[in-house]
Amino acid sequence: MQIVNTVCELRRAVKIWRSAGESVAFVPTMGNLHAGHLQLVRMARKNADRAVVSIFVNPTQFGAGEDFETYPRTEREDQEKLTGECADLLFQPSVTDIYAPDAKTTVTVAGISDWYCGASRPGHFAGVATVVSKLFNIVQPDSAFFGLKDFQQFTVIKTMVRDLNIPVEIIGVDTVREPDGLAMSSRNGYLTDDEKRVAPKLYQSLCAARDVILDGNQTYEEVEQRALQFLQQAGFETDYFSVCRGSDLTKAAAEDVDLVLLAAAKLGKTRLIDNIYFSR
Repeated sequence: MQIVNTVCELRRAVKIWRSAGESVAFVPTMGNLHAGHLQLVRMARKNADRAVVSIFVNPTQFGAGEDFETYPRTEREDQEKLTGECADLLFQPSVTDIYAPDAKTTVTVAGISDWYCGASRPGHFAGVATVVSKLFNIVQPDSAFFGLKDFQQFTVIKTMVRDLNIPVEIIGVDTVREPDGLAMSSRNGYLTDDEKRVAPKLYQSLCAARDVILDGNQTYEEVEQRALQFLQQAGFETDYFSVCRGSDLTKAAAEDVDLVLLAAAKLGKTRLIDNIYFSR
């Protein structure tokens, strides 16, 4: 596996592959890789001749008081894991490689970026959209792979690519979970032992809400309120629990068939997100 740190090095490697007629898949990450990330790499390897992975803890998607400085950075372990998955190239740029000191351009996906996590973390999705668009411009992949654990992020990126005619196929990969159902996340390492025993209840609340919706005996507002109450009683500080239309994440109506349930809550100091998508 090649490891490069600069845009010029990456472009040189990709140019050689392109000249040989090879396709390129891309997996952008912030490192501290777990089984969910590695599943993305495996999918990228299956769908293209070459797989590029980036590790970049993006400062513009962290708000004031969030964990940018303490976000887990495990570069050596990550490199070993990616070598084991036969990734072709790891791109590990510095902040100055990605952002000019006087950068003035931001990419914003209006509307959807302001809801749910966007309401709780103002500017977060502008940071995500900006860095992903820059990485797409740098790597110029044929396809890019994203975990569906952050369904809102996935929808923001798909919308951005559609609206800006970016020639990248966006492929979502199902959430990888612990045996108890907890969605794998780099931030799970913040949880205490006691909190780890409670954390799977977030996924349990989603499963229960899905089953109630499929039974058809409650309104969506009732489903949301009962789920929030369940989580609060379990010890979560709830942010939102929303029944959404799968296509655009607007509030679901009774006639909608493809649905996604989005949830976010804090357990101690750790903010957890999860979702379930299904059809009625």
